[in-house]
Amino acid sequence: MECLLVTAHPLRDSLCAHLAERAAQALLAAGHEVIREDLYAQDFAPTLTAAERRSYYAPQYDGTAVAQQAARLLEAEALVLVFPTWWFGFPAILKGWFDRVWGPGIAYDHADDLGRIRPRLHRLRHVLAVTTLGSPWWVDWFILRRPLRRVLKTALLGTCAPACRFEMLSLYKSEKLVPEAVRAFAERVERAIRHWP
Repeated sequence: MECLLVTAHPLRDSLCAHLAERAAQALLAAGHEVIREDLYAQDFAPTLTAAERRSYYAPQYDGTAVAQQAARLLEAEALVLVFPTWWFGFPAILKGWFDRVWGPGIAYDHADDLGRIRPRLHRLRHVLAVTTLGSPWWVDWFILRRPLRRVLKTALLGTCAPACRFEMLSLYKSEKLVPEAVRAFAERVERAIRHWP
């Protein structure tokens, strides 16, 4: 499959960078093609431009500034997202990638009456989200109710790629991990990729 690997961490030696590298190796070992999208290395501008916002409900969305990113998203059969969870939200650069690249005419189409949107990411078959959190698991699950999982599964994929298979792996207490815990989690990421048909 053609796999898009999107990373969103400012440090090249971060835990997320390590997990992204392990994911890339697993994808290649499984025979997939890997296209890497390192948002910080690209200096991706996360803010929606005035032209993009003005054209959001126009007949044609002005996605010229993100045309290359949009083309890679539309070609992807699998998507792997590797990012830290900060304040139980996406890093701003990744949220901006969703805001700008997953625009109308790219990831979905508006209904004529502005009702339910129509999905466009028909090639996307698998999505794996890999994230690190400083908090313990029970805060994410029981107090916040896994907000990023809900946004990814329901809001983004549920509307733009409803037929794709979604999995999310979260590494908790990531600031106090021993090497064995990192290794075990990286192996979970690799297993998730190996289980793709």
